[in-house]
Order: sequence, then structure tokens, then C-alpha cells
Amino acid sequence: MPRKFSQRADDLRRALAQEAARVMAQQGIEDFLQAKRKAAERLGVDDAAVLPRNTEIEAALRDYQRLFGGTRHDQTLKEQRRTALAAMQMLREFQPRLVGPVLAGTATGHSEISLHVFAEPAESVALKLLDIGVPHEVHERRVRMDAERTLNYPALRFHAEEWLVDATVFPVDGIRQSPYSPVDGKPMRRADVREVSELIDAG
Repeated sequence: MPRKFSQRADDLRRALAQEAARVMAQQGIEDFLQAKRKAAERLGVDDAAVLPRNTEIEAALRDYQRLFGGTRHDQTLKEQRRTALAAMQMLREFQPRLVGPVLAGTATGHSEISLHVFAEPAESVALKLLDIGVPHEVHERRVRMDAERTLNYPALRFHAEEWLVDATVFPVDGIRQSPYSPVDGKPMRRADVREVSELIDAG
């Protein structure tokens, strides 16, 4: 590939990553593919070969939040993590783990707080919420476990303070295998109550 063409493709991929990051930050879109498509449409790009990787978009999102989010982003993230910790303490018996953008630090003001909880039967989490008077909705979440397996798990959505919490319920032994991350395809990072508390204390 000629160097000039390669440089042009790199510049276009970078511009697409930045536009996808802007879309995610401003419109609350968390699906990387959807953000890529919106960015490609806005920039008039129809060549899939130059679409950025999810990791490139995540890096651009961090840059965007640092440049334009400032203290407001930091404060929002702190509030989300504090709310996540409170929700985790409420569900402590199910060994909750924080995952996703709130853990990674790339959450926007539109982001849900994503938790993994572990219970058998899965209905015991819903019963816990009913018992403590927390209104919730039950739905199903499709989770990629490895390169060949995608499984459906029950999930519960409820509000904690002003934030929406989405808790996916895995079997008890599911704590030993983290699903694949939609960002880089590696096992998803999970944080327990202690780790989230330390994140908050560290600012």
C-alpha cells in the first residue's frame, strides 16, 4: 500500500474514532458498532476497511472527556461510582461486581451502572429487590462468554438515586469466568466492593 494512501487511511480512521467518541459522549450511545455507523454516515465513509477498532474509539472517548468533560465528568463519574457502591452493598449477598464504563472511567452522563451478580436460583435477586421495596424490571441480556459461545442471562434494571442500574445475574460459579469485553474481546474487568471503594477514595 503506498505510504500516501496509508497515511490518508490512518487519518480517516482517527477522524472516525473521534467522531464516534463524540457521538457516544453527547448522545449516550454505548454500542460501539452503532457509534461507528453514525460516525461513518456523518463523514460520508462507506469503506469498512477504515473503520476504527473499539479500543481506538475508547481511547478517543477518554481524550474527549479529558478535553471537554473536565471537572463535570470527574464529578459525574464519582457520583456513578458511589451509587454503584451503594447498590453493590445492597446486593452484597450476591457477590456483586462492577463492570463496564463506570468501572473503566469512560462513562458519560447517560451511562447505566452495570453490575454482575451471582445467584442460584436467579430469581433470588428479584426477590431480594422486592423484599427491600426496590421497583425493578426483568429482562434478558445476551453475553459473549468466549470466541464461540454467546449465552442469555436474566438481568434486572432498577434506579438507585438518579442513576439506572442494570444487574446481569450469572450462576454462582460464573464468578470464575468473566465474559468477553465488547471493547477489546478480552475477559471483562470486574471490581468487587473493596475495589470500587478504593477507586472512590483515590478520586
